[in-house]
Amino acid sequence: MGTSGKIVAIASHLPERVLSNDDLAALYPSWPADKILDKTGVQTRHIAAPDETAVDLAEAAAKALFAQGRVAPGDIDYLLFCTQAPDHILPTSACILQRRLGLRTDIGALDFNLGCSGFVYGLSMAQALIASGQARRVLLLTADTYSKLIHPMDRGVRSLFGDGAAATLIEAVETDAPALGPFVFGTDGSGAENLIVPAGGFRQPRTAETAVVTEDASGNLRSADHLYMNGAAIMTFTLGAVPAAIDKLLARAGVALDDYDAVVLHQASAFILDRLRRKLAVPEDRFVIALREWGNTVSSTIPMALEPLVRDGRPRRVLLVGFGVGYSWAAAQAFL
Repeated sequence: MGTSGKIVAIASHLPERVLSNDDLAALYPSWPADKILDKTGVQTRHIAAPDETAVDLAEAAAKALFAQGRVAPGDIDYLLFCTQAPDHILPTSACILQRRLGLRTDIGALDFNLGCSGFVYGLSMAQALIASGQARRVLLLTADTYSKLIHPMDRGVRSLFGDGAAATLIEAVETDAPALGPFVFGTDGSGAENLIVPAGGFRQPRTAETAVVTEDASGNLRSADHLYMNGAAIMTFTLGAVPAAIDKLLARAGVALDDYDAVVLHQASAFILDRLRRKLAVPEDRFVIALREWGNTVSSTIPMALEPLVRDGRPRRVLLVGFGVGYSWAAAQAFL
């Protein structure tokens, strides 16, 4: 017997405002609502209010998790917060969340800046903290507000992304085999410029020049202050990296893909997910697609897709893969 972390509870939170395909179609006359749904798999996405931040969304998700009654704020030993939209350059947003959630002051708390692979990376850190005896209960929060980075007339990314947050409780259990892991990781910074907000950091501070809006060949508008995505390059990367990571994980775990009850990938878009499902030859009933009502919520897509599986309490072996901005990717096995 040994100590392992296990996912025991998940709660998500979405902002109140809803942006529908009908709303987008009114802005993009050449893109009717049904075409947007066919291309992206997204019907609606939730958008944070102007004064609502990723920290606010994460706080609401955590309070929803506490309301389930499985754990109280005072039981948390470590807080991990994955976001690319912190409230401030400093202090760490996790410290702000510790206070707002009423967590103990003798806990660890840190932010990590990862996007679509962040949830799986967070699970690996939680597992390491628990297996090494540094924590018994880890609260993993994921939240992003990409809508604040997107030009309203950049239809390619605006139709995909939504804002949201998830709170995941990873708890120590005594087990013969790890309930989390093995893990596989990947990093390729050569793709950094294919999904990026060029200006706003210390390398390229925002100026009047970075705010100048230009139009690309597809008619999308954006400036250097906005999110840019090279969709073709992201697709090529995904179709290569994800199957390779899964093959490596299967070899490390000593199992076959058919041994998994569910395959849960980062919910990038229905088009990408369908291509991956076909390439991996996973039956539709074991391949989770859950983005129609909230879109691509970045680091929260996997826990939001997992939430109903965790809630129903049925034991499952699941395969998780996050991939995207960085380039960064990670795969893991988890027993629910």
